[in-house]
Amino acid sequence: MVESAILRTVLYADIFHFALTIDELHRFLIHDEPVTMAELERTLYSSRQLAALLCVQDGCVALSSRAHIISLRHQRTEIAARLLRSGVHYGRILANLPFVRMVAITGAIAMQNPSGAHDDIDYLLVVQTGRVWLARALSILVVRYARLWGTKLCPNYVVAHDQLTQQRRDLYIAHEIAQMMPLYGHTLYEKMLALNAWAAHVLPNSKPYELKEADRRSRLKQTAEYVLGGRLGNLLDTLEYRRRAHKFRARAQAPESSAAIDRQQVKGHFIDHGQRILEQYHERLAAYDLS
Repeated sequence: MVESAILRTVLYADIFHFALTIDELHRFLIHDEPVTMAELERTLYSSRQLAALLCVQDGCVALSSRAHIISLRHQRTEIAARLLRSGVHYGRILANLPFVRMVAITGAIAMQNPSGAHDDIDYLLVVQTGRVWLARALSILVVRYARLWGTKLCPNYVVAHDQLTQQRRDLYIAHEIAQMMPLYGHTLYEKMLALNAWAAHVLPNSKPYELKEADRRSRLKQTAEYVLGGRLGNLLDTLEYRRRAHKFRARAQAPESSAAIDRQQVKGHFIDHGQRILEQYHERLAAYDLS
């Protein structure tokens, strides 16, 4: 039922203290089949059950008992706009690094839900196979440069371009895929969505973002890739892997970690937020008799 789908979606967003706009409620609707905007709005505004449980105010939807997060949403939207401008600016710099084939903003900033004005800006970087660790090392130079200007960048997921299929399949990962904002690499972005088509069955109303700029490699980037494309690049990538992987792997062994560290990816998620989020979500479903 659309009624239950609306409530499930609001309950999930509430875990993040996030009031959804009507458009977001439609786009991220947790349901087993697509629903039109007309059908969603008709159900939202006519359901007695939803009227008792939800607050619709200033174009946003939240639980009635949590109506205060609607004003919080508007505050965070203003902060997110500033962070997104920085995210796009530094994303373009990251896109010009050698061997980077796709850049996307992920996490809270992609959802316009920062916890504060100095939140990290998370990125997914897809890079040429065999250059994961070299590309990551170069991205850290951009991180350090941005820090001088008071901006915190976090390229916490760097993956080879032939390793785009997500092994973990659940609502949390489906949401991460649906909400990511690609800045560069249209072809690989479409490929990633196709390889993870299961996510569209979890969030059937989700639609891909459209990239406004064509994917181009500057002459400087092409030159750097030529210089680092052979033995020198192989050596540097191997040395960086040996230098960092051991330390990362030790952290990845922690019970709360969902990190993945190998030659083809640096997934630096050392705290598994996804598992915690899903546990809270299922607790909310049970409380509302939706489990």
